[in-house]
Amino acid sequence: MILGISHITFIVKDLDKAATFFEEIFEAKEVYSSGDKTFSISKEKFFLINNLWIAVMEGEKIEKSYNHIAFKINESDYEMYLERIEKLGLEIKSGRKRVIEEGNSIYFYDYDNHLFELHTGTLETRLLRYQKEYMG
Repeated sequence: MILGISHITFIVKDLDKAATFFEEIFEAKEVYSSGDKTFSISKEKFFLINNLWIAVMEGEKIEKSYNHIAFKINESDYEMYLERIEKLGLEIKSGRKRVIEEGNSIYFYDYDNHLFELHTGTLETRLLRYQKEYMG
């Protein structure tokens, strides 16, 4: 039985730059740094984002794609997050066309081409909207 997500790992070119990204955007708390040691496949750092374990490991930058991870945010925090992203000079990707019931999203790339989304909607509201579309 799956109990939930254990952790999410991102391969990054620069661990310190990745630390800045996670700390500034997500208020992540660094809980481990391997320093020059390599216990896994490369140097790494661990962070907590609201009890979600994020691992970053040194490696090569990836190609951009639509594969992404979406974090839930409150609508009232949308502008605050947008300012954080802009302050770091990150690339913001135009979102897909949406209907109001789906909520708002900010899509942005980190320094290593990982795509993130900050989303104000929920699965329930999206399914209700899709159901209306198909039935109406």
